[in-house]
Amino acid sequence: MSRDGRLVGTVVLADVVRAETPRTLDQLHRMGVGRTVMLTGDAEGTARRVAHEIGLDDVRAGLLPEDKVAAVTGLERPVLMVGDGVNDAPVLAAADVGVAMGARGSAAAVESADVVVMLDDLSRVPRLVLLGRHTMRVAWQAIAIGVGLSVVLMLVGATGRMPAFVGAWMQEVVDLACILWALLAARPSGDERALLSEQTRTGAGPAPAVGAAHGDQPATDPDRAPS
Repeated sequence: MSRDGRLVGTVVLADVVRAETPRTLDQLHRMGVGRTVMLTGDAEGTARRVAHEIGLDDVRAGLLPEDKVAAVTGLERPVLMVGDGVNDAPVLAAADVGVAMGARGSAAAVESADVVVMLDDLSRVPRLVLLGRHTMRVAWQAIAIGVGLSVVLMLVGATGRMPAFVGAWMQEVVDLACILWALLAARPSGDERALLSEQTRTGAGPAPAVGAAHGDQPATDPDRAPS
């Protein structure tokens, strides 16, 4: 600012880091996520200051949308990307799991993402990762149960001691057992309940509202590298 042609002051504008961000990154690291990366179009100095403040492992600054896509492509898979802007839409689509912050996110980001977090709160992301892991774990368990029971019934049937109509009914029992076991995915896992308890103690808020875009599954199993 100036008065009569003389400098009298300076106005400095800066984005404020979300209060829940450091805690969220710490939770992700404790869950086994090996590397966190920030992809931004901001200046190098600003990006590195923020990355150091919140505890990120890596930062890529001054990126255009196509540069972000190239950066995600070069990361070790699987990659989970969180974003909310128009420029984030291409990289959300390129990641293994794209997560859009739906409360203030652009329509392009929401359309490109696999998952939409309906509240503007990054503390929802760790539970999303746990939800994906739990869902995949239950799915594999249901598959194992179905295959195991089917093999046992086939061996029994090969002896000729099981009538055909009994075998048909037993197959229905196997299908029902798999379906009932798969319903366990709707229940929070022990890790999810522990995380929610921790977030309640630290004031992170209630359980997340999470929606899947275009009817896709909520998440895959991002074990190591969200970005």
